[in-house]
Amino acid sequence: MKITHVFFDIGGVLGSNGWDHEQRERAASHFGLDLADLTERHQETVGTLEAGRMSLDEYLDCVVFHAPRAFTRDDFRRFMFEQSTPHPDTIALARGLAATGRYRLMTLNNESAELNAYRVRHFGLREIFSAFFSSCWLGITKPARRIYEIALAVSQAEPAGAVFIDDRRKNLDPARALGMRVVHYSGAPRLAEDLAALDVTT
Repeated sequence: MKITHVFFDIGGVLGSNGWDHEQRERAASHFGLDLADLTERHQETVGTLEAGRMSLDEYLDCVVFHAPRAFTRDDFRRFMFEQSTPHPDTIALARGLAATGRYRLMTLNNESAELNAYRVRHFGLREIFSAFFSSCWLGITKPARRIYEIALAVSQAEPAGAVFIDDRRKNLDPARALGMRVVHYSGAPRLAEDLAALDVTT
């Protein structure tokens, strides 16, 4: 079946990861935090955060500001957001696909609401993608099968006519099981080749 819908992950595909272990390690070093404590507290709360059942401020209360700090909440939030950098080549590829008018482009990602909104705006994604299936707004995180089912149903995409791009193989498995085409992302040049193999081109 001809591909009509292309779903992109954001973190690790369209840009850097938003708040993964690399970013948390930088934060711990920059602010002089105990990385082990930060990691433990993060792991206890991140699922709730990314499912949209906890605000970023609530998360920071639990993970960072449970003790007096020499820096402010705004300082820490600013640092978090600054860790997000776009992948220009991949965004240009997505923009080119959108410009053809042959495909409906959407995102499918796990992220907190505040960070997700920042990255959508900062990366210029509203100009490219027609919908954003984000865990914080759907209340479900990848790799739960249900988030892919919702994305397909709301977009009215046939699984065989949809391709999902993610940098984590575990997130590709449920999409494949539903009948979607999948691409494991390892860089913009390889992505262009993999999409061309599916006859998805600019």
